[in-house]
Amino acid sequence: MQLQISRNINLTPPDSPRIFVATHSQYMRSIMTLSHDSGLAPDEARRILSEAGLRATRQRLAMIDILFGQPPAHVSAEGLYDEVRRRGAPGSLSRVYGSLKHFCASGLMRRVPIYGNTAWYELQGEDHHHFYVEDEDRLLDIPPDLIRLGDLPPPPPGYTISGVDVLCRIRRDDASEHRS
Repeated sequence: MQLQISRNINLTPPDSPRIFVATHSQYMRSIMTLSHDSGLAPDEARRILSEAGLRATRQRLAMIDILFGQPPAHVSAEGLYDEVRRRGAPGSLSRVYGSLKHFCASGLMRRVPIYGNTAWYELQGEDHHHFYVEDEDRLLDIPPDLIRLGDLPPPPPGYTISGVDVLCRIRRDDASEHRS
């Protein structure tokens, strides 16, 4: 199965469960088990950046290697920055944020806003929605066929709806904590 991202960047995603769960700590544990060679061919990260119209810096190459060399996950800028530093690439947290902004603008990634300036990022794939588990600070993907949208209000004159994102905030109820 090929996943068409944008600007003709094709990726073959690994098999993944129907609902993918990732917390920051799970993400960090998963990338800590990766070797420095995450599975991308040596020039693959450079090609992905080039096809997206982005300059290939050492930090961006490391970010692409991390993001595209593992199963799709929700990542925070801070978690990504920590892994980039662990791999010895130069840069700063502000440059990670800047690169993520460019990755989103070029269609490589998608920003998932949670509240205020807090956001998670994911590889751009088919549109889907999310559960945000408030007391665990994690996202769950909601498959697109589970939510039906209709009867959206028309946008004001001069505007076009560019997308609809559903973020359902959830938390464990007290009763579920006592079940075995």
